[in-house]
Amino acid sequence: MTSTHSLAAEGLTLGYGDRVVIDSLDLTVPPGRITVIVGANACGKSTLLRSMSRLLAPRAGRVVLDGKEVHRLPAKELARTLGLLPQSPVAPEGITVADLVGRGRHPHQGIFSRWSEKDDAAVASALDATHTAPLADRAVDELSGGQRQRVWIAMALAQQTDLLLLDEPTTFLDASHQIEVLDLLTDLNQARGTTVVMVLHDLNLAARYADHLIALAEGRLHAVGAPAEVLTRETVRAVFGLDSRIIEDPVSGRPLMLPIGRHHAARDQGVYEAL
Repeated sequence: MTSTHSLAAEGLTLGYGDRVVIDSLDLTVPPGRITVIVGANACGKSTLLRSMSRLLAPRAGRVVLDGKEVHRLPAKELARTLGLLPQSPVAPEGITVADLVGRGRHPHQGIFSRWSEKDDAAVASALDATHTAPLADRAVDELSGGQRQRVWIAMALAQQTDLLLLDEPTTFLDASHQIEVLDLLTDLNQARGTTVVMVLHDLNLAARYADHLIALAEGRLHAVGAPAEVLTRETVRAVFGLDSRIIEDPVSGRPLMLPIGRHHAARDQGVYEAL
């Protein structure tokens, strides 16, 4: 069933110290879809995700979940609906993989409730989905960067929320595991209707997996819409300062960005004019 939860930013202004990072931003996340946020470094992608998950209070405006300000919701109530995988999570020293993934079940534990078979099933399913079950008894701090990233994703999956925010979930992963994780999130979206919002650096992966693409530039929305509407030569140049060609991805049919470096600019211009 498709998620009907609504998540939006209204007049949102965010910053650190004297620096404004996000300025008067209005944004609506389509429910039951995969939204990917892209943009140059330090444009506010992670800051936006932190505020949408209540980790960063706004200077002005608000983030609204189902008509309620997220910063006014009880933490546990919010965590049963919205899960977050931050950019650089830190595990307690010595904690095992199974224990860390099990912490994703904490929002579902009441004052008098005990660990249940449902919790066991959720953890086992998350470990299996991320291929981390063989690591269950290992200490997290003994794992490689890619293994740790998959464990953190498993914890987010074990939380079983209707909305899932992920900040660069493919960090530290090789090409094979990047595709594996993004396919897993797509399966979750299609099977459960989970609304997924994630930050990705790879524009081509973003275009391939997103239903809804958001391009940020200097703390403001530059372009929003379907990948074919957002991933254009003009947007890539304006947002990333990069010349490119956009062709059709032969695998997905989505737009595919080919960057043009200085050493290939002249050749590309000749090819482009010949088309």
